[in-house]
Amino acid sequence: MTAAQLCRCLKPVLLDDVLLITDGAVVYRHFAEQANITHEAVNVKAGVRARGAIHVQNVNSWHSRFKSWLARFRGVASRYLIHYSGWQRVLDDRRLTKPAHLLFAAVQLG
Repeated sequence: MTAAQLCRCLKPVLLDDVLLITDGAVVYRHFAEQANITHEAVNVKAGVRARGAIHVQNVNSWHSRFKSWLARFRGVASRYLIHYSGWQRVLDDRRLTKPAHLLFAAVQLG
């Protein structure tokens, strides 16, 4: 992964006042500089996963759940990842427990 790839894929979907929290990979620092966004890195290699409120564990946890959940589909089109991500967020919310609630949420989002 390169800073240019990150700029192409991430920059269009990030707000200007975003705080990017990553592991210590240099590519993220370069991307943040190029995109002119605030960046904080934690030293995961040294066993540090948090520094106060700045941590990567929530992201790692969500990513792990998302990959496990996507496996049931045996491959998805990357152009629809935003939809699958939204679906996962709805499931994570756990307030939508009945089929009628899910259908209502789907209609509202559409």
